Amino acid sequence: MTASVFARFSRLRLGRPAVPPSSPQRRAGRWLRGLLLGLGVLAMPPASADCRIAYDLGSSGIRAGSDATPASPKQDLPALTRLWAGDSIAAIGTDTAATLQQLRTQLPLAADCAQLGAGYSAWRLAYQRDPVATVAALATIRASSGVAVLIAPQDLEGRYGYAGARQLLGERLQSSHILDLGGGSLQLAGARQSYGDALGQKAWQKALCSALRPGQPLPCALAPLSDEELDRARALRDAKLAPLVGALTAPVTLTAISRPLSRGVLPALQKLLATPEGAAPEITRGELRAAIGRLAPLNREAAMSTTGSPAAHLPYLLSDLLLVEGLLAATGAARLQIAEIELSNVPGLLADPQAWHWQDATAYACYLQRLERDGPAAAYASDPGSCAATQLPRQD
Repeated sequence: MTASVFARFSRLRLGRPAVPPSSPQRRAGRWLRGLLLGLGVLAMPPASADCRIAYDLGSSGIRAGSDATPASPKQDLPALTRLWAGDSIAAIGTDTAATLQQLRTQLPLAADCAQLGAGYSAWRLAYQRDPVATVAALATIRASSGVAVLIAPQDLEGRYGYAGARQLLGERLQSSHILDLGGGSLQLAGARQSYGDALGQKAWQKALCSALRPGQPLPCALAPLSDEELDRARALRDAKLAPLVGALTAPVTLTAISRPLSRGVLPALQKLLATPEGAAPEITRGELRAAIGRLAPLNREAAMSTTGSPAAHLPYLLSDLLLVEGLLAATGAARLQIAEIELSNVPGLLADPQAWHWQDATAYACYLQRLERDGPAAAYASDPGSCAATQLPRQD
């Protein structure tokens, strides 16, 4: 499998008249079909329409779920961290397939259930770095595990997050948007408007480390920060969040639904500010600024003692506080409400008819072709019905 062959394949245009057998387009189509046939993708039997399993491929792990069982197993797989460390996309793909297979054994469902996965920030980054290697990895995952994995565009991830929050919170969700802070990306998702960015907890901390603590291993120790360094951190944050300003129709109200905020930021802030017990689970802009002012000068030992934060989360606490402060300012929200829920994108994926159109083996081959050529957003949104008339060329 070489980049030059994939480059030839990328020039194939679905829907064009047949090209002569000697053309590069014809040879490239044959090669991709050969890859999929060799992997056994096109020969896979159809799955049951009565049973569906969805997989949420997050930046640090994979969760499985189905409408047919309450079981929702999860396994760790730090895909985003491994990409940052220089691990190959092929190796991550191999481990992803193995993890999917392990999760499947933990669901007491029929063997012929239809399976579909969605990859988010880690797989978007993989595609940005090397579309060819990413498409090849996805084909291998499908062949090894039986799971067709789509790369979810940023706005689709936001819609999945809002659907999951609405399902879990019901009428308790009163805000216009939810804030879902993941490892590689963040989503401000609402019923009608959403905003997403590749500025999740780990991605933002990495950016701060590069600017203020270059050379330190990740996650770096940001504190103690001088006043000048704190100003630089806020300036960097505001520059990255500039596209958010005015992107959502005012007034914006926010409910955070992710654990970095409910189990990391909120309890630490309450200890820093000596918040009375029983206080409402929310954070204001003024409280964030005060907490940052108290935390920034502290060394690791003092910060851990003052906040009670576990050692694993402590490196992210200051960067999380700075990010949330910037998000409230950029959206004009006065406060951030905190909800404690176990959210995943599984419900949104299970309920997405467009995504499930790509699960069939032939349709997924078509999706991979469009993904390599057009990118995640265009491939997902394209018409699967047109694939039947524009299948990959047959081998002569």
